[in-house]
Amino acid sequence: MRNYRLFFSGQVVNNIGTWMNRIAQDWLVFTLTGNNPVALGIAAALQFAPTLFLSLYGGVLADRLDKRKLLIAMQSGMAACAVVLGVLDVSGWVQVWHVYVLCFVFGCFTAVETPVRQSFTSEMVGVGLVTNALALNSSSFNLARVVGPAVAGVLIILVGTGPVFLINAATTMAVITGLLLIRPSELHRGPAVARAKGQLREALRYVRGRADLVTVLVLVFCVSTFGITFFTTLAIMAANVFHKEADGYGLLSTMLAVGTLTGALLAARRSVRGKPKLRMVFGSALVFGVLEIAAGMMPTYLAFAIALIPVGVVVMTFMNTAITTVQLSVEQEMRGRVMGLYMLLFLGGNPIAGLLTGWLADEFGGRSTFFFGGTVSVLAAVLLGLVLRWRTSLPGKPSAAQGEVRGTVRQEESATAQT
Repeated sequence: MRNYRLFFSGQVVNNIGTWMNRIAQDWLVFTLTGNNPVALGIAAALQFAPTLFLSLYGGVLADRLDKRKLLIAMQSGMAACAVVLGVLDVSGWVQVWHVYVLCFVFGCFTAVETPVRQSFTSEMVGVGLVTNALALNSSSFNLARVVGPAVAGVLIILVGTGPVFLINAATTMAVITGLLLIRPSELHRGPAVARAKGQLREALRYVRGRADLVTVLVLVFCVSTFGITFFTTLAIMAANVFHKEADGYGLLSTMLAVGTLTGALLAARRSVRGKPKLRMVFGSALVFGVLEIAAGMMPTYLAFAIALIPVGVVVMTFMNTAITTVQLSVEQEMRGRVMGLYMLLFLGGNPIAGLLTGWLADEFGGRSTFFFGGTVSVLAAVLLGLVLRWRTSLPGKPSAAQGEVRGTVRQEESATAQT
């Protein structure tokens, strides 16, 4: 798996830079606006807003075009955004509207890059190793989440936010280099999907006909939009609730990342036992909601930081099982478009979440964001679980288990065709 090793190595380096950039960007907005949580919410909303109108198109492009070349182009654009922000910050010219504009441009590149990258995984390793590769990707992402925020917090105190953005741009070159070195002849490519009208509608009809996919995707939207809002809530808790500086914010992100890394490693261990079950998806969403509410009740900074570890474990369990369930239950020629829809629902609600969490924190205090997000996650897991159970019990409706078997058969057929 030379191709995957190259890609994975580049991602390890790039993910560290991405998390450093995330912390520096949030802290820069806070610094420029006097710790205004609404301003932080606006930045998050602008960064994720392009997902609403570009992620589905990104999925279509992933099915039509060369994924490797698309990723190189998108990563280059993301690096350019980091360079511009870094130069503006180091020069002392940066203003909050500069950050807002670059958040939006960066979000445009990310909205296309994410579904392409997710579907490119199976192209590198083949259908039989998708679960293992996704678990390794999660481990890499969350290992970087442990290291990146801690390093960023220290660097911001020592040299400011500007150099952190430039470091992120440099780390992006690692993943671009890996993509350039990949051998296209060794990729497990399926037949290219020709350009035609109605391809998005075709994907939506495909998903609509699958009760298991619909309920998982709606659950992903609810939990990610209202529960997984740490891109704004941790900064708010650090600065406005516990009155900490950038290093305190970085430590909270690191503690959450310790949990998500542990969850990713557990997911990698479970991946050798077969594909995830739907009850794991709904059960982990329920437990996550309960733990998020409990974390919001912690009275001290240390107790809150420690509570983030189990929250991270469960949120990664949910994210990994949800995306693996979706990837493994759809046909290869539909995977790019379905992953585009998945990323739309997973990230598309973040503009709402950014503004909502900023407003909640401003009106009711930073802890309210954890109480609200946890409650919505619990209700979504329970209600959607009951809906799925009811839908699959109707006469003529395939059960979730039958859907999983159907997906497995399709995978085996695809693997046979590739060999």
